[in-house]
Amino acid sequence: MTIKEQITLRFKTLAPIISERVRRLLAAAEVLSLGHGGIATVSSATGLSRNTIVRGLTELENSGDSEIQNDTVRIRKEGGGRKKAIDIDPAIRENLDTLVNPTTRGDPMSPLRWTCKSLRHLEKELVKLGHKVSYRVVGELLKEMDYSLQGARKTLEGTDHPDRNAQFEHINAESIRFFRECQPVISIDTKKKEVVGNFKNQGREWQPQGEPEKVSTHDFPSKELGRVAPYGVYDIWRNEGWVSVGIDHDTAEFAVESIRRWWQSMGQGVYPHAKKLLITADCGGSNGYRVRLWKVALQKLANDIGLQIWVCHFPPGTSKWNKIEHRLFSHITQNWRGKPLVSYEVIVNLIGNTATTKGLKVKCELDTNKYEKGKIVTDGMLANVNMQVNNFHGEWNYSISPN
Repeated sequence: MTIKEQITLRFKTLAPIISERVRRLLAAAEVLSLGHGGIATVSSATGLSRNTIVRGLTELENSGDSEIQNDTVRIRKEGGGRKKAIDIDPAIRENLDTLVNPTTRGDPMSPLRWTCKSLRHLEKELVKLGHKVSYRVVGELLKEMDYSLQGARKTLEGTDHPDRNAQFEHINAESIRFFRECQPVISIDTKKKEVVGNFKNQGREWQPQGEPEKVSTHDFPSKELGRVAPYGVYDIWRNEGWVSVGIDHDTAEFAVESIRRWWQSMGQGVYPHAKKLLITADCGGSNGYRVRLWKVALQKLANDIGLQIWVCHFPPGTSKWNKIEHRLFSHITQNWRGKPLVSYEVIVNLIGNTATTKGLKVKCELDTNKYEKGKIVTDGMLANVNMQVNNFHGEWNYSISPN
């Protein structure tokens, strides 16, 4: 329990049985025990104003005066003292609620709709409405009204597609069918691009006290190292991952090359009798279902490895359901938290050493190839793709057989 919490607990325990004067004297005593910064701490812990605490300190200093000693029996009558702003002006609460949450209150033209809603800004707007109130009172009212300081949370995935759940069920059924037939099923995606260099990486890591990792003040990518695009391939049934760290553009050819490297380094050895491969992927990005180059590159891969490649895309706005996100990428982020990604070698080693208690194994390799951005795929090139579409959402579900 922190010092502030201890003070709060003591005051809540004694509040029903002590007078106002004893309360401010007790607060003053707490300040003296804390030293520098004590007034702010005690004020926050007890809810007493700074002026009240200062008055208590003054009374403690003059505790020998006869007038003060004779005043110890005087206790303010119930209901005495200055009235609270909310008691004098009950409309403050309603107007404050409208300012803080204008959208749900039906006021799109609220003056704070497009500005920071700090306590002082709220005080300023309430004063304009004719209320006599301070920012401290505004803070107290917000707490009473169950408001708190909160950041935005990523939970909205956009408008649901009408066949969203049906596509999930289709992907699940296909995955189970491939598993029963001992055919490989992989989940693929590109991880967030990372700046290479001695820059701050989100997260905290254990370090000697007072000796944090020193990194550059500004996160400007260097011309020599630039950014990397880690592309992942996750074997769903074997809990194994492959990551190609690309140093050029994140294109469909880069995505398919990553799948090729996974097959040559990991997949081929554990699926020697495979006849087909199921890929589950997002609907956008370099492996999006509308990307022509993606299908042309998959055709070349099918020809090279001799497998029929089946593809199932997740519906729009559901990328977080992709297995690779929470079974591979999240663990990579956890493994390199707080560590500056100073070089390609460091990135490859950090990814390659990612492991979990459930047996996740990861292999990583640097891909130094150059990938042309904005490559044109003609109708003739697309016509050479030996593709069969599924009866259910053929744009999401299709297979590409070797020519």
